[in-house]
Amino acid sequence: MAKVEDILRRMRTVPHDVPFAVVAKVCEHYFGTPRQRGTSHAVYRTPWPGDPRVNIQQGKNGKAKGYKVKQVVQAIERLLVQERQEDNDAE
Repeated sequence: MAKVEDILRRMRTVPHDVPFAVVAKVCEHYFGTPRQRGTSHAVYRTPWPGDPRVNIQQGKNGKAKGYKVKQVVQAIERLLVQERQEDNDAE
């Protein structure tokens, strides 16, 4: 299977054409084990207050829903920015 960074790049460019299992793999890499996993949904915790979750949903074709993939990408970008800020503050 492709590297997480390669998958994330694909998620940014073609969000409507990413298999649900692949999006779940990326979410587990960044957010850990899902706190809830149903048949067509998986919910992951995020480290910030407010709406502390990422919820992915599987469409009928086995792919993740495009708008959910976009939300995952936004959450990952927010996480990466937050980590960079923490690294800069630690220096």
